[in-house]
Amino acid sequence: MSIHLGETAPDFEQETTAGPIRFHEWLGSSWGILFSHPKDFTPVCTTELGAVARLAPEWEKRNTKVIGLSVDPVGSHREWEQDIAETQGAQVNFPLIADADGRVAALYDMIHPAADAKVTVRTVFIIDPDKRIRLTLTYPPSAGRNFDEVLRVLDSLQLTDRHKVTTPANWRNGDDVIIAPSVSDEQARTLFPEGWKTLRPYLRLVRQPGRPH
Repeated sequence: MSIHLGETAPDFEQETTAGPIRFHEWLGSSWGILFSHPKDFTPVCTTELGAVARLAPEWEKRNTKVIGLSVDPVGSHREWEQDIAETQGAQVNFPLIADADGRVAALYDMIHPAADAKVTVRTVFIIDPDKRIRLTLTYPPSAGRNFDEVLRVLDSLQLTDRHKVTTPANWRNGDDVIIAPSVSDEQARTLFPEGWKTLRPYLRLVRQPGRPH
């Protein structure tokens, strides 16, 4: 099963380090980050879980719940959490799904036989409050994930859902944004009364809505 942007994230019931959950119910009205790991006690993923734990205040500010997954059982996850706390200086503060039967991995197309048919690939999904898949990123085993980039895209998605804008290359929260091509100049005058900079008729830069002066 392939997962495409805009589709509903598959629901599931599974055991986690926080007890059994039904995924959609657990998400509630929050945004969600689901990210998978090949298995417990792997070096790159140990650093990643520590990084995600340290970002807890940032996830909270963005109304976002985070959940990890690997094919190992809950007992193994809990032992790994001790290693993460000791080596990364951060206690894991989000659930880890115990996907020993591979059910969730199959639902989310995390088993790539050409990579390794026995373990999940390292994928990140951003899921919106309507339970739609808004981003997928799949990383090779050797490269640690950049969760600053995940935050950046989350900020972009939340901003562009609220306003008729898009974000340019390398955009950071607070930078100028692009008026959506679907917005006419006439509409833009109402939406952006302070004006904008036209580089081309299709490329109109404007102050990020809500950014302090």
